[in-house]
Amino acid sequence: MFATLIARSDASCEFCEVASNLLPYSVGPLHDGTAMTSVLLCDKCSEMIDGKIEKNYFRCLSSAIWSEHDPVKVLAWRVLDMLSDQAWARDLKDQIYLDEVLMAWAISGVIRSSQHKDVNGVTLEAGNNVLLIKDLVVKGGGFTAKRGTAVRGISLVEDNPAHIEGKVEGQRITILTEFVKKK
Repeated sequence: MFATLIARSDASCEFCEVASNLLPYSVGPLHDGTAMTSVLLCDKCSEMIDGKIEKNYFRCLSSAIWSEHDPVKVLAWRVLDMLSDQAWARDLKDQIYLDEVLMAWAISGVIRSSQHKDVNGVTLEAGNNVLLIKDLVVKGGGFTAKRGTAVRGISLVEDNPAHIEGKVEGQRITILTEFVKKK
């Protein structure tokens, strides 16, 4: 398997393209011990995926998302999903094309944080009140929610810790947590 991964990746990390300290990384839960379910990563990429991710380190995935190898795309999607509180990561994740089978594989290995945090890193809970920190154009609403607007009694979007819901001007809208602070 290692020789196959070396040949497939031109002996470099399939995420950041570093050519040292390379090891196979299993993309579970479908891992079968072959290159078809593994990615060749450098030690730094492996450590960050399994530990604390530096928010801007994985900008290198802008190349990896276009890989023709399924496990690379699946793992890139998972990493970007973990970084969904970052606008650049959401943009890259939106560019990845995964068919139904690959999307199911990607989702099956996701470990989500259930922590919804405001712009200051304060944990949000259902029922909290928040303030908008930026003017937000409400798509489909025909208005702009102004900075300083109070959103009372928010609800949390269960499958995405970067989103909350609340009423603004009588309409229920989804708001990115990076644009609110707890009141």
